[in-house]
Amino acid sequence: MSITKIHARQIFDSRGRFRAAVPSGASTGIHEAVELRDGTKSEYVGKGVLKAVTNVNEKIAPALIESGIKVTAQKDIDDFLIKLDGTPNKGLLGANAILGVSIAAAVAGAAEKDVPLYQHLAELAGVKPPYVLPVPAFNVINGGSHAGNKLAFQEFMLLPTGATSFTEALKIGTETYHTLKKVINAKYGIDATNVGDEGGFAPNVSGAVESLDLLVEAIKKAGYEGKIQIALDVASSEFYKEGKYDLNFKDPNSDPSKYLSGKELADFYVSLIKKYPIVSVEDPFDQDDWEAWTHFTKESGIQIVGDDLTVTNPLRIKTAIEKKACNGLLLKVNQIGTVSESIQAAQLSQSDGWGVMVSHRSGETENTFIADLSVALGVGQIKTGAPARSERVAKYNQLLRIEEEIGANVEYAGGRGLSAGLTPPALISK
Repeated sequence: MSITKIHARQIFDSRGRFRAAVPSGASTGIHEAVELRDGTKSEYVGKGVLKAVTNVNEKIAPALIESGIKVTAQKDIDDFLIKLDGTPNKGLLGANAILGVSIAAAVAGAAEKDVPLYQHLAELAGVKPPYVLPVPAFNVINGGSHAGNKLAFQEFMLLPTGATSFTEALKIGTETYHTLKKVINAKYGIDATNVGDEGGFAPNVSGAVESLDLLVEAIKKAGYEGKIQIALDVASSEFYKEGKYDLNFKDPNSDPSKYLSGKELADFYVSLIKKYPIVSVEDPFDQDDWEAWTHFTKESGIQIVGDDLTVTNPLRIKTAIEKKACNGLLLKVNQIGTVSESIQAAQLSQSDGWGVMVSHRSGETENTFIADLSVALGVGQIKTGAPARSERVAKYNQLLRIEEEIGANVEYAGGRGLSAGLTPPALISK
């Protein structure tokens, strides 16, 4: 069946901004596909997306309907959208306009085939059962551009790799999250347990060491030592200045003499890895500081994830593979703008033995597409915030539903999902 109708509207995301069910990031890479915003300051503080909506309704819809492409032909649809835009970064129609249509087509394609969305996406990607439920990366302490504290690093995450199922992983993560809340409340007061964009707490800690000590204490008090490991999202492009890194970048009077070189920052990361159960570090260096990335990936011995570095773009991923700059991909569908390109990015990364973590954005919607995508691709990792705030919990609840629906023919990735260099989890049997 071909497409007969397409309609877009402007909605609110979790930060009160306005768009279709496509997320938006606060910390964005300069190489990402273009998110088209109206820029009219007198309306929605310039963040409206009526231009993108108009592009869908007046340009994309009539052209795609006239094309007669079948709704199940996802690659053909996405190629058509890319060609219709005609720019290398989807800047004409807007990646948000294009992705909204691409995701809607995928959902419609699954309905046409009368199969669950994850199954349709898996078939598009050529991934066969048994399906794999991902390890959730719970963002429980916020810093960087996600919080008003002094903390330079953007996210501190709990990964229940020692769970035996996704249901147990969610239980472990939730219990530890609430234990952490009590720990923070006791040390910093109740105001420190207000949550940020992604549901994490933002206590007024002095830095990474203090934050990691809080996590270790919470894990121990919750009774899950050995079952939870830690991941960091540094988002270091946010504090990259004049070729160095300013861990005190939130202070307008920070001292340039204390900025760190890439090598010095790498040494700091290594010291943290030796002291704490850290198994993954995302964006440890600026998005174009290739030399520092390559050095640290070689020295770290853990998963090093490219986000701003790779922006889910096959061309950037190929460069990272050639330079051995990282061994993990953060997959954000709105960075590249179509479902097919997202699948391509994941498979290209896996072909070099990388780990892949499907990710939300800080400005999320209640849409649960990435939950199905993480299962479909068998990547074994998903990052979608703390077990708090409805737009985050919606993804976890969808994964619970998927786990129950699949039943016996499902696996939980556990620690395998974070082991760069292993066979993709979907291809490993129990």
